[in-house]
Amino acid sequence: MAEAAMESFADLLDESLGQSERLEGNVLKGMIIAIEGDVAVIDVGLKSEGRVALKEFADMGQAPELKVGDEVEVYLERMESKTGDVMISRDKAKREEAWTQLEKSFTDNERVNGVIFGRVKGGFTVDLSGAVAFLPGSQVDIRPVRDVSPLMGNPQPFQILKMDRSRGNIVVSRRAVLEETRAEQRSELVANLSEGQVLQGVVKNITDYGAFVDLGGVDGLLHVTDISWKRINHPSETLSIGQQVDVQVIRFNAETQRISLGMKQLETDPWDGVAAKYPMGAKLVGRVTNITDYGAFVELEPGIEGLVHVSEMSWTKKNIHPGKIVSTSQEVEVMVLDVDESKRRISLGLKQCSSNPWESFQATHPAEAELEGEIKNITEFGLFVGLPGEIDGMVHLSDLDWELSGEDAVKEYKKGDMVKVKVLDVDVEKERISLGIKQLGADPFAGSVEGLKKGAVVTCTITAVTENALEVQIADGAVGAIRKTELSRERSEQRTDRFAVGEKIDARITNIDSKSRKIALSIKQYEAAEEKQAMADYGSTDSGASLGDILGEALSRAAEDKK
Repeated sequence: MAEAAMESFADLLDESLGQSERLEGNVLKGMIIAIEGDVAVIDVGLKSEGRVALKEFADMGQAPELKVGDEVEVYLERMESKTGDVMISRDKAKREEAWTQLEKSFTDNERVNGVIFGRVKGGFTVDLSGAVAFLPGSQVDIRPVRDVSPLMGNPQPFQILKMDRSRGNIVVSRRAVLEETRAEQRSELVANLSEGQVLQGVVKNITDYGAFVDLGGVDGLLHVTDISWKRINHPSETLSIGQQVDVQVIRFNAETQRISLGMKQLETDPWDGVAAKYPMGAKLVGRVTNITDYGAFVELEPGIEGLVHVSEMSWTKKNIHPGKIVSTSQEVEVMVLDVDESKRRISLGLKQCSSNPWESFQATHPAEAELEGEIKNITEFGLFVGLPGEIDGMVHLSDLDWELSGEDAVKEYKKGDMVKVKVLDVDVEKERISLGIKQLGADPFAGSVEGLKKGAVVTCTITAVTENALEVQIADGAVGAIRKTELSRERSEQRTDRFAVGEKIDARITNIDSKSRKIALSIKQYEAAEEKQAMADYGSTDSGASLGDILGEALSRAAEDKK
């Protein structure tokens, strides 16, 4: 009897232990029987109680609200700990509850609420009512978010992308929720969108070329040129992320759903009536806003800029970058040169606000004036000489010396030399000043040909004999030349080898060229003139006398006259 009783007790004990072991890993209901400090003592209907920290009953960021007698659900980890207590956990119970609900939401493709509470490699951790999920960085928002701090700690909806209960992995997306919401809002907004419509939006992102404005479910591009009438180098000068702005729809493409926005269109266009406001010739003070290789832009008022072309910046500084004449933000005086209201262009001049150095030079140094200057440069054309007013004049090679060629005369000068010059001409429009050095003295050629005239017969001395001409010197110092064809009326006698250096000959002047400084002579014309004169004085072919008879008689008489 006793043995049977013992066997029955053993069976009951085994059954009880087996049942208890089956309870491990499950969620049980229990009652709080005591609160000791920061721990709640919970009776779950087993042979001993369990203890759970009060913080496990608190929602994130809140204090727990528990009292004795409250019924709670806990997770049974082990039947007995080292101290003899039942090991239970409220966190794991919540996790189990959460997983069950999350699996249902995942299956039904429903959104779940959660709180971003931490950062991990590649993303963030999200509390989904006790279950911890992973939020990849790419799934936080539709566009990259620089600062996630404002999103952390705030309950918000998420979409479960995938989950594995056996591994305890859950991946969620906030972006998917935003895209779905935006799609709904976008459809409604786009359906009612029209060009010219004025909307309120929030600056969502800023780039070098403009800003993206969230219009409430749809983004529009506010290009940098449409932010303000005045020049803006970067949108961040006027806008900031999160700023509320009023914008106008400039263009809307229903097919691509691209929206172009403008802010300046809501303001009065400063270019209206600009021609009357800025007449040609008016002098104004403006601020340099931008400098380029071809000039500088000057702001006359907000939204109105004019260009000072590099050619209009300085009277004297040529081929120099505008940045070496003016600087950004500098205030300068300019003159209005031209206004094209239709093209929204104003041409300005900087140099026109100072005196023209060529006009000043012409007023103080008219033609024939003499002055001294430094040789600034020597080129293949001549000498450039520095003049008052920081301008240069040029002495052409042909104006260096009366006698020497320009190539030979220029060898006598070097850069830095001080030279005396005479003003030959001042062209203010072309900004050119012609100077001369040889003009400081008298032209020896002019003196040597004084008294000589075309047609006169002179006695010459041969100074050089070439194959094609004779070079001669006239008695008074003038130099001339007799071409081969002018040596004789007879072709057979047109040879230069019939003459010798030092020989004196008579010839007739056929041309005096002051520009080339040459005298042309002819023996042939001299002989023809002599023959004509002889015919007139001593007979004619009609009298029956031969040419030889007439010339012979003429020569005889000439010889007698000389005696």
